[in-house]
Amino acid sequence: MNHFLDIHKTDPDALRLIIDQGVAMKQARADRPKGTPDDEQPLAGRMVALIFEKPSTRTRVSFDVGVRQMGGETMVLSGSDMQLGHGETIADTARVLSRYVDMIMIRTFDESVLTEMAEYADVPVINGLTDRTHPCQIMADVMTFEEHRGPIKGKKVVWTGDGNNVCASFLHAAGQFGFDMTFAGPPQLDPEAEFVGFARDRGSKIVIERDAAKAVDGADLIVADTWVSMHDAQSARERRHNLLRPYQVNDALMAKAKPDALFMHCLPAHREEEVTSSVMDGPHSVIFDEAENRLHAQKAIMRWCLGV
Repeated sequence: MNHFLDIHKTDPDALRLIIDQGVAMKQARADRPKGTPDDEQPLAGRMVALIFEKPSTRTRVSFDVGVRQMGGETMVLSGSDMQLGHGETIADTARVLSRYVDMIMIRTFDESVLTEMAEYADVPVINGLTDRTHPCQIMADVMTFEEHRGPIKGKKVVWTGDGNNVCASFLHAAGQFGFDMTFAGPPQLDPEAEFVGFARDRGSKIVIERDAAKAVDGADLIVADTWVSMHDAQSARERRHNLLRPYQVNDALMAKAKPDALFMHCLPAHREEEVTSSVMDGPHSVIFDEAENRLHAQKAIMRWCLGV
């Protein structure tokens, strides 16, 4: 049994195995109609609990569809359904769920909820997102880059904007997959030193650059994310917009990267804020391949967790 809690907590060989299996499973489905099951049914007879304390589109749909394509069934639970850590301790919830299901995916706020769930569960637990990290997204992003440009090792990735949970998992991936990364954003929103240190300790070149134009020079991949959360008050939104406006990804910024540089965004995007529509819909963008690959990467993660 393997938990998939974070990229930096997973062996690099296992990460490579997951990516390769995701690619193989995608290729196997290439000529199949949507909605049809996989030839292999490794999750047949298995039940997967999908827990959402945070709302989701891509995470919910991709995990639900992935389980069903592999022959399994899902039970979708919201935070209000379960009252995690309120009506019952997380440890007790984990023990009980382990008697009913074969695997748990949880999308939550506090990282401690994830780690406690994994500590007390007798079945694999997958991190669907926390306030600190988003490893499933980055596995799909690595898969997408390699699909278009070959091995990501030694490449230059530039993150623009807020050093948030997605940025954190990109830094973990830099250390595990061997690519370099530049963060371009205001000092108030720098990624945590722990995440930067992890990548640097493993030999990745990690640069903090305040000038977006300098940051993207020689970039193989530029990545953006939303500037504001759905939970942010209007005053907070305005402050963040003022801070982050110099880091918008637009045609002029993309032109300063390598001619064949890719653009990614985990979605949902606020068009004309962190990125312009001309970039999102332009020749550098692979955002919808990236969204699709959540399905394939997560199917491979689930198989690795269960050893099937």
